Amino acid sequence: MPETNQEKTEQPTSKKLRDAREKGNVAQSHEVGNAVVLLVGMLLLLMMGGQIMTGLKTSSRSIFSNLNAFDLTAHSVPLYFRSGVFYLMKLLAPFSLLVMILAVLTRLIQNGWVFTAKPLEPKPEKLNPFTGIKRLVSARGMAEMAKGVLKLLIIAIIGYYTIKAALPGFIKFIDEDTASVLSIISSTAFGLGLRAGIAILILAVLDYLFQYWRHHKDLMMSKQELKDELKQTEGDPLIKSRVREIQIKLSMHRMIKQLPTADVIVTNPTRVAVALKYDPTTMSAPKVIAKGLRLVAERIKEIARAHDIPIIEEPELARALYRTVPLGWEIPYDLYQAVAEVLALVYRLREAVR
Repeated sequence: MPETNQEKTEQPTSKKLRDAREKGNVAQSHEVGNAVVLLVGMLLLLMMGGQIMTGLKTSSRSIFSNLNAFDLTAHSVPLYFRSGVFYLMKLLAPFSLLVMILAVLTRLIQNGWVFTAKPLEPKPEKLNPFTGIKRLVSARGMAEMAKGVLKLLIIAIIGYYTIKAALPGFIKFIDEDTASVLSIISSTAFGLGLRAGIAILILAVLDYLFQYWRHHKDLMMSKQELKDELKQTEGDPLIKSRVREIQIKLSMHRMIKQLPTADVIVTNPTRVAVALKYDPTTMSAPKVIAKGLRLVAERIKEIARAHDIPIIEEPELARALYRTVPLGWEIPYDLYQAVAEVLALVYRLREAVR
């Protein structure tokens, strides 16, 4: 069955998720950042607004009370303008810096640290207007449009009822001084922003859950994709099987080639055979140069008989050597006594034959 016709029914693997993350394809909702920045921004304005307004009042009072002292020329006006902008930036810098840090933190909370330049790479399909139109009229594009309309509708409804509730206070503006009017307007604006932020935050949480579900669904894999990925990461199973078969044959060939030099074959007697060799001049302990089960054990014993190598039946020792000593390794200390007794027996048999 072609891959395009297969349903994506399998969960994405860790490699698929990691590759998508490296390309910048992660589950994220811009609404979360917008809602958190709006809410915390309103709270920061509540805490820092008085300080900002005091600074602006002081600066404005200083400017308007000293207008006669300003020398307004073509050279001085740009200097005054830059000085005013710099003062305003310095006044708003703490608020702006905190909002920027908050925007970055909301992104890190959603997906952790993701830094990649791949989304910025030029792609021909991005310049195709038909691709852009197709993306706009797709199900995803329509969902984003519906989300935007819903957000505007929520803000409009909240704004309508907030202003409607504040209208009685607006009517009294004609009897209030400027400070009272600004206080009422700022209080109304703060209430509107706070309610809108809470509503958008609820919408953002729902949007993030939806984005996470859609991102996971887009990365679902078909059975063929799983097989292809397995081949890429671990290699073709047929090739791996063939390589293992060749390795076993090479190992068997080396083992059979060394077997005629063995001093003794220890068996259990039918299932296990272990060949031992000991050369006091080059070895600190006897070494296992061949071992096998069932058919391999029978082959080892056949070669041993052909080369007059003693075969000693020691079931427990044979099993222990086969189970604990890798091929080509020297025996461990706890088997010294048992192997020494076997080698002593072999040496006595050789002396008797002589």
